[in-house]
Amino acid sequence: MNADFISAVQELGKEKGIEPELLFQAVEDALVAAYKKNSNSNSNQNVRVDMNKETGEIHVYAQHTVVEGEPADDTEMSLAEAQVIDPRYAVGDIVEVEVTPKNFGRIAAQNAKQVVVQRIREAERGQVYERFQSRNQDIVTGIIQRMENKNVYIDLGKVEAVLTPNEQIPGEIYQYHDRMKTFIVEVKRSSKGPQIMVSRTHPGLLKRLFELEVPEIHDGIVEIKSVAREPGMRSKISVYTEDENVDPVGACVGHKGMRVQTIVNELRGEKIDIVKYSEDPAQYVANALSPAKVVSTTVNEEEKICRVVVPDYQLSLAIGKEGQNARLAAKLTSWKIDIKSESQAKEEAALAEQEQ
Repeated sequence: MNADFISAVQELGKEKGIEPELLFQAVEDALVAAYKKNSNSNSNQNVRVDMNKETGEIHVYAQHTVVEGEPADDTEMSLAEAQVIDPRYAVGDIVEVEVTPKNFGRIAAQNAKQVVVQRIREAERGQVYERFQSRNQDIVTGIIQRMENKNVYIDLGKVEAVLTPNEQIPGEIYQYHDRMKTFIVEVKRSSKGPQIMVSRTHPGLLKRLFELEVPEIHDGIVEIKSVAREPGMRSKISVYTEDENVDPVGACVGHKGMRVQTIVNELRGEKIDIVKYSEDPAQYVANALSPAKVVSTTVNEEEKICRVVVPDYQLSLAIGKEGQNARLAAKLTSWKIDIKSESQAKEEAALAEQEQ
């Protein structure tokens, strides 16, 4: 092993962001294994490799523990033998004897190259893992690389992310080389490197898109209180601010609807209702049923049910297609919602009076 190799290891370490000392330690460990393999020595024998970090010169030392009486194996040395080397040795000391083979330089170079490449690969995988682990629950932008077994593989640079069928928006079409934003839901270690699991259906994707698109949310002036989503169909998001001079809904909609339209386009046409959060449950539920208008609300705190009355002509709008609007409002507010039209409410009230 020569000085050029040492210099190359140092440069590689700096280039890849890995401490060269870690690579040298890995090389020394590999050389210990190479020595034991090629010298037919006892695998339990204690061996130390000393490598000069400037010249690349290598020395191998067998380590023996000094014992009283006869040694049990190669790892031990009698006190008498040790004191022939140096009279100052005592029982329990470690004696090192150089055992460097004549042709060890060639064997060392082969093993050193393999281990350096392996350690660099492991370190790079570790760096990629740490980078994406720190971005867990965040948005990443990548390019669709391939599709296999209904999984979509997205190139994020040094790693591929996997978009499984369960995390895909129903009916969304994925095409090769399209750029697409996804939400990181999990980062896992594996023998082949980090596995990045992403989603297009997670409510967090919608939340982060608003945080990126609306400066008032990014700056903390407007707060997202809750998100309810039926991916590819419709979503509701509730927003709140303590600043009386800021309209939280208007901030999210943007001038001529530009901000929310950007997000709708990113989600391939998913409809988004932005509603104002209120600490008053009755008002919050009424807001959540937008675009339907509410006549009155009655709150049952114990059962956490909100009974809502809407104009007759708005009943179908309040409930929504296949109950979607009411379902999303309930999910957004965490309240059960019972919707009645004005005529239904009057009939029930009349029946109640008759029963009394």
